[in-house]
Amino acid sequence: MLIQGLKRLEYRGYDSAGVVVANNGHLEVRKEAGKIVELEKLLQSDPAEGTYGIGHTRWATHGPPTTRNAHPHVSENGDFALVHNGIIENAGTLRKVLQDRGHVFSSDTDTEVLVHLIEEVYTTADGRAGESLERAVETALSQVEGTYGIAVVSTRDPGKIVVARLGSPLLIGVGENGETFVASDAAAVIAHTRDVIYLDDGDMATITKKGYTVHRPKSGPVSRPVNRVDWDLGEVERGGYDHFMLKEIMEQPSTLRETMRGRLLEDEGSVKLGGLTGMDDELRQAKRVVILGCGTSWHSGLIGEYLLEDIARIPTEVEYASEFRYRRAVVEPETLAIAISQSGETADTLWAMREAKQQGATTLGVVNAVGGTIPRETDAGIYLHAGPEIGVASTKAFTSQVVVLTMMTIHLGRLRGTLSQSRGREIVRALRQLPEQVAEILKMDNEIRALAEQYKDSKNFLYLGRGYNFPAALEGALKLKEISYIHAEGYPAAEMKHGPIALIDENMPVVVIAPRDGVYDKVRSNIDEVKARGGCIIAVVSEDDEELAGVVEHVIRIPRTHDALTPILASIPLQLLAYHIAVLRGANVDQPRNLAKSVTVE
Repeated sequence: MLIQGLKRLEYRGYDSAGVVVANNGHLEVRKEAGKIVELEKLLQSDPAEGTYGIGHTRWATHGPPTTRNAHPHVSENGDFALVHNGIIENAGTLRKVLQDRGHVFSSDTDTEVLVHLIEEVYTTADGRAGESLERAVETALSQVEGTYGIAVVSTRDPGKIVVARLGSPLLIGVGENGETFVASDAAAVIAHTRDVIYLDDGDMATITKKGYTVHRPKSGPVSRPVNRVDWDLGEVERGGYDHFMLKEIMEQPSTLRETMRGRLLEDEGSVKLGGLTGMDDELRQAKRVVILGCGTSWHSGLIGEYLLEDIARIPTEVEYASEFRYRRAVVEPETLAIAISQSGETADTLWAMREAKQQGATTLGVVNAVGGTIPRETDAGIYLHAGPEIGVASTKAFTSQVVVLTMMTIHLGRLRGTLSQSRGREIVRALRQLPEQVAEILKMDNEIRALAEQYKDSKNFLYLGRGYNFPAALEGALKLKEISYIHAEGYPAAEMKHGPIALIDENMPVVVIAPRDGVYDKVRSNIDEVKARGGCIIAVVSEDDEELAGVVEHVIRIPRTHDALTPILASIPLQLLAYHIAVLRGANVDQPRNLAKSVTVE
């Protein structure tokens, strides 16, 4: 059961893995560097039996991905074992103190400090058991600076698993037959239960064969609601596809429908967003919007900035969440802060949102995974309803994020009187057509694979776009570099001549997003500039564009849509191009090196 759960969490980290199970008064530990299949091989040759246990799959932060650095980490006497997500920021100081007291460390990780600290607290000076496991964990954590989601077992206090969270997600799964599970993601327990309890920051819980209890240090027992997971096991399986990424690309017609289901009011030129109920006054009075995100979510946020300024006429800026928290940003009164995160747990985005909230902003969340910390802490927000996204490189979440930001823009524009009913109808009508248009683009899969064959050995790519499609160029470049390891950069097309044009030659593929929109003629001029330098151009064009076919080397045709929605349609072939290039190069598309799906550490 531990291995099965870890396999469903492997998209969160796959540098190493390990388990510990309690068996007849001692702890049996097995761990191995590499992917979970390596741990499976070890367990086949050296089985571990037990009645309860904990497991972990790692994304390295402190120390290289080796067997000695893999979790679980065990105390010197073998009586305590622990798994940990997060970062212990004062680990160096604690390690030195513990070493001065005689502790010997066997790994390079910050996590090992925790298990030594818990052992020290538990054992009194004369060697007798001094505290229950819960109390020892609580006391040890009071000395820790940083973030954690931990699970601890001990032979000194058998028959229980003690867990705690601060800044790193943790949930309890309640089985139908009395079983209890703990995981950092519902995907790990969905095969056994749909009923989960999401722990809050500062919560601790004790799991025994009788069930679970939740408490907070210094304040005692607390009750947390049971949530029903609304997706099934099939959604975290590949369903016949070679990779999760391809499955999720191909799911986009249906995920976009789900994102829009029941929300479009075409006759009124408006939308209905239940997650914003009761927020009309704050939305009307907003003088400024700040959008917070990381990676792909930052790119969708940049499109959101263009949408909100163009259509809703609200001054907007998109911020890298990782920078916002530390640069003493000014949050003025009547500011809306929109936090975008697929998982709802992205550490940088969560802390940036908290900073904005502390400064008085009204906070909104745009999140896919139900139950995350961001939707629980924001004032209001909207779920994507795109279903679990397992592929590390985001695809369906990105397009659903842009759709949600478009709907939010329509709602704000109509509420504030900056968007007319007729223009609202035009955008809503275009939204309704998106799923069928995406399905048409996906029929070009074989054509795009053939294109990938020609360019799979390229060392560099340049992606260009203007207006709404500049963020799509950034996203296209990110997809290629994160899964194929080809260097790629996205640029505003006109900025190319202010530097990057120096790189262009016959060996540099240049992907230009050039639909028939308001800046088409300008992009056409940029294409001519690339051609004059011998660049090889792949152009994403409108389906009825015959002008560029004789100018560029390759055209990828997409249906016509509202200018604001072209980034969604333009991104689909770029997702496929990146996917096929990566597969042809032999890369592990679902588990690209050095990356994890949900970045829950700073």
